[in-house]
Amino acid sequence: MVTLVAVFTGIVGGLGRVAEVGAGRRGVPHPALARHLGRGASVAVNGVCLTVTGIAADTFFADVVPETLARTNLGRLAPGETVNVELPLAASQRLDGHLVQGHVDTTASVRSVREVALGRELEIELPPALAPFVAEKGSIAVDGVSLTVAAVDDSAGTFSVALIPHTLALTVAGGYEPGSPVNLEVDVVARYVDRLMNKRNHA
Repeated sequence: MVTLVAVFTGIVGGLGRVAEVGAGRRGVPHPALARHLGRGASVAVNGVCLTVTGIAADTFFADVVPETLARTNLGRLAPGETVNVELPLAASQRLDGHLVQGHVDTTASVRSVREVALGRELEIELPPALAPFVAEKGSIAVDGVSLTVAAVDDSAGTFSVALIPHTLALTVAGGYEPGSPVNLEVDVVARYVDRLMNKRNHA
């Protein structure tokens, strides 16, 4: 028996607003995405892979377990707040971003936001446990958005990304400010490389 696992690309499909919060349930109205979803389907919300448990008109609903609420920023969402949403990658699609599993590693805080000529530059907290998997010019998912790491400052415990106007307009990144909590998922390829290297070094 083959088990299919949902995979995302970090290319956000749109913005939704949280419509229902309570008892571990989240509802997100999004007509364009909801019509492609059914019970049991997967969808990424702020980079978190969730299972759809119900559809009502243009709104999809998902149950969020305590582990997810504790490890991601979904537990801090209030009704009306904006979230990134993305459908899983279909076999016929091109991989435009990078492989994103929707398995968030942790939340981190935006340290600074700087306006630049063509967008903004963000400095984001980099927890020590994730630092080995984050490298300059590598990939990272921030609230489910596939981004290229512009720089890593190990001494400060931060990494930086540059956001173009398109990303700022079409994702929640446009609302980031110092202190904003974001979901981080490191590149799964970096994880496997690290594991293989560690096994080789201990062989």
